[in-house]
Amino acid sequence: MLKKYFIIIAVLGLSINLKAQLFPVLGGQRAGISTAQFLKIGVGGRAAALGESFIAIADDASALYWNPAGLAQFTKNQVIFSHNIWVVDINHDFIGAVYHLDSDNTFGASLTAVTMEDMPVTNEFAPFGTGEYFGFSDIAISISYARKMTSQFSFGGTVKYIEETLDKLKMRGVMIDLGTYYRTGLGSTRFAVTVSNFGSELSPDGEVILIGDRNKSDWQSFAPPTIFRIGFAFEPFENEEHRVTTSIQLNHPNDNSENIVLGAEYVWQKLLFVRGGYKFNVDEQNYSFGMGLHVPISIAEFTLDYAYANFQKLGSSHRFSIILGL
Repeated sequence: MLKKYFIIIAVLGLSINLKAQLFPVLGGQRAGISTAQFLKIGVGGRAAALGESFIAIADDASALYWNPAGLAQFTKNQVIFSHNIWVVDINHDFIGAVYHLDSDNTFGASLTAVTMEDMPVTNEFAPFGTGEYFGFSDIAISISYARKMTSQFSFGGTVKYIEETLDKLKMRGVMIDLGTYYRTGLGSTRFAVTVSNFGSELSPDGEVILIGDRNKSDWQSFAPPTIFRIGFAFEPFENEEHRVTTSIQLNHPNDNSENIVLGAEYVWQKLLFVRGGYKFNVDEQNYSFGMGLHVPISIAEFTLDYAYANFQKLGSSHRFSIILGL
């Protein structure tokens, strides 16, 4: 059985590597062609510690972001709170709830908010500030549904409304996420495919007054940051006390090169979690790691996760998340 696992991983890894090598330069030339970049910031300490190689695991409330089909992979109703201390003093917060209508149908809802302190207005005549300030913020409101079609196959979808505010300008749009989750029947192996942030092009609305009392109200439109992901995960070792989960994921963004992510998680007594991940062919980002603690309490199951993600030039980010299982 273990030999079959290694064969599957070897074949999948080879195919992903060949695909990644076909478009290493052309993909990079797509950088900067999409908007609403906050939608690409991952949610949850667990997924972040795994290098965001998570769509084929996605068995908790953070599946609201990663793979809506994953909402059918657990049975408890859950609430998740995630706080991300992102680079350059940006705060990224996520709150979501999952409710299981029955054993096959699951609903969820979430709210994402990106905030930062107001910044001074500068121009060529006042490079140190005009005395005025402007703000920037993002929000996304999502509703998700997942259905377990069979004991092995699940499907899910999310509809999200997004709004981005830059001073007097606002950009609004509606996007969808689609996800599938398939248990192969070969041990614990599972396979997942997702498409995130699919929608029409977006452009700001509003008017600004430039130097010389010139008005600007016509703005260029950009595509949303659509991402196609394929993931594979399994447990190479598992008993009553210990469990090791490994995952590999291919990401194909519409605005950058393809990249590959590896992740691994060790679990002791279903209480303590140690995780690590690595991203290949991703500018700036590379390794990540983190820990988690699961504690059943009287009113709920309490899970606390932390992740550190390294950026080569921008520093690092820290994610904290809490999941309550009811």
